[in-house]
Amino acid sequence: MKITMAIMSKYLLGSVCLLGIGCSEQKPSATEASATKPETSGSEIRVPHNESLLLSTDKKWIAQEGHLSDLIRLQWTADRAKPAIVWADEKGNDKTAIISHDKANDPKQHDHKHISFETTMSPTGKYANQLFTRFEIPFDTDISEIRTHSSNFNVMSGILRVAGEAETNRDIQFSVAGKDNATTPRWAVRADSSKEAGDNTGADLQFVRYGDDGKVVDSALTMQRSGGNVGIGTSEPDTKLDVNGDKLRIREKYTPASSSAPCSQGQMSWDDQHVYVCVAQNSWKRTELSSW
Repeated sequence: MKITMAIMSKYLLGSVCLLGIGCSEQKPSATEASATKPETSGSEIRVPHNESLLLSTDKKWIAQEGHLSDLIRLQWTADRAKPAIVWADEKGNDKTAIISHDKANDPKQHDHKHISFETTMSPTGKYANQLFTRFEIPFDTDISEIRTHSSNFNVMSGILRVAGEAETNRDIQFSVAGKDNATTPRWAVRADSSKEAGDNTGADLQFVRYGDDGKVVDSALTMQRSGGNVGIGTSEPDTKLDVNGDKLRIREKYTPASSSAPCSQGQMSWDDQHVYVCVAQNSWKRTELSSW
């Protein structure tokens, strides 16, 4: 691993201990002294300008052995400290950072407990040039709720994939955000847990709706992988369109100009007097409507 460190930022709280390497403070060169530098505390360990720090190991990262392969170890020694690695521009202005910490600066906020990747806001915006969390991964949790903030996620010439073992649900979920990063689902696009038994069966596609309490109401729409049948209100459609309901609605009326008006087999329409069915290419038949 090769790390170029021209600047050890003020955000590195305390000293950095590099195991197995002796460190001594060095004065900046004449070139460094003439350059614009960021604010410093005077206690940095400096590497001469344009030189690099090379760290290497042949040790495994094993707890019982004391994690001897920890080449760089940043530790917070107060509950609201935030050890960070920061990248600055040629004027010494912070632009990007990787920070890991436990508690928020504001004691009224919930504990953050995450590692975050931060970049500056727009120089012309409300929070000009401020570092802002774009991507965060929580710790101390069995399932890590990874989050992005004020960010768009683009997959360029690749695949966005949701994978899982057979007979498990694989979801893309749309939720409402609440207090302390809690979320309540409203919709999910799901490859369901139906068994894959050959002949393209199983793992059917569903649109799942949730109630206000975040519990599943039903699968409003199901598309079978095997035959492509579509079910509305049913997860087991047995025709190309299977509607579990007592009404179908065609909102707009239409009257064919004649029995040979253009149409495709299977089309249907209605008006105030008749229901029309296209029984063959350009061939309509109708039945009269009456009151009772």
